[in-house]
Amino acid sequence: MNADNALLKFAPEMHKTYLTFILDGKMPSYCSSLDTNRAVLMYFAVGGLDILNSLETITDARKKSIIDWIYSLQIINDKDSASGFQGSTNLNTIENRGENTLYKWAHIANTYACLATLLMLRDNLERVNRRAIINSLRALQLPNGSFKGAVDGVESDMRFVFCAASISYILNDWSGIDVELMVDFILNSISYDGGIGQGPELESHCGSTFCAVASLALSGNLDRLTRAQFDNLRRWLLFRFDAGFNGRPNKPVDTCYSFWTGGALKILDAYDFIQQENNHQYVLMTQDRRGGFGKWINCVPDPMHSYLGLAGLSLMEFDGLNEMFSELNVTKRTHDFLEDVQATWK
Repeated sequence: MNADNALLKFAPEMHKTYLTFILDGKMPSYCSSLDTNRAVLMYFAVGGLDILNSLETITDARKKSIIDWIYSLQIINDKDSASGFQGSTNLNTIENRGENTLYKWAHIANTYACLATLLMLRDNLERVNRRAIINSLRALQLPNGSFKGAVDGVESDMRFVFCAASISYILNDWSGIDVELMVDFILNSISYDGGIGQGPELESHCGSTFCAVASLALSGNLDRLTRAQFDNLRRWLLFRFDAGFNGRPNKPVDTCYSFWTGGALKILDAYDFIQQENNHQYVLMTQDRRGGFGKWINCVPDPMHSYLGLAGLSLMEFDGLNEMFSELNVTKRTHDFLEDVQATWK
């Protein structure tokens, strides 16, 4: 495709408009099923603006409002080991205000998203009940080393391993995790082809591979991979690049894998092997003319692919975008702020 085509011209202002639209809760009707995960949508919107170096477009008053809203989602429930953050206030009613009731529980993915977003907005986490969250992590780890998302009624797989590792890393407290058991689960999930699945004997997938590799890196256990495992893993990930990134063999390229696959390669110090001047072309072809990125070309944009498309472009060192700290899926400057916050806890 001609590089001069308007579709390939990066449109940061349009993406700012789209992300602000999401941030203000003006979601299209097809996103109604995501109402219970508004905290994750907030993470995508604020995170995208952070990558675009455009957080200043959010006024101080608006930032305070967002931070206060996030803290309103914090659940402190030691009795049921359900502490952390909810995804939205949709389960909060007049009748259960201030009380812990059935299903008014934290979810591990929303806890990660809320903590990360607070850091993006430069909150020092002083209102976070770190003890309660760490204690609740213990109740979420299963005997095989994986984690379930909440106290009851959810799956357990590599996604939540990443969330648990990220929460422990952010709170600088690994006492809520049996790290050795977690590492064993990850190593047992390495497939015959070198990639990593959502669990043992499951198909290799770049999403679960990223979660596994990032969890090993955050916990300081990347060296637990043998030389053969390390080399095979990098090889499998490198084969996922074909003018764009796909998530599994024989699957089409997809915008989100520009980060899931690219981020794993970054952590494994192998991204340079696919670094090309035209890496960005596929991602830019998924831009919508009104802002945001879609999963595929000529596909409706959504918050997740918009954020991960920007994160992928950042890995490609695209001009004007903030550098990513891939292991935590936040910008480097947000990670630097986290280190400053953690220094005050010592």
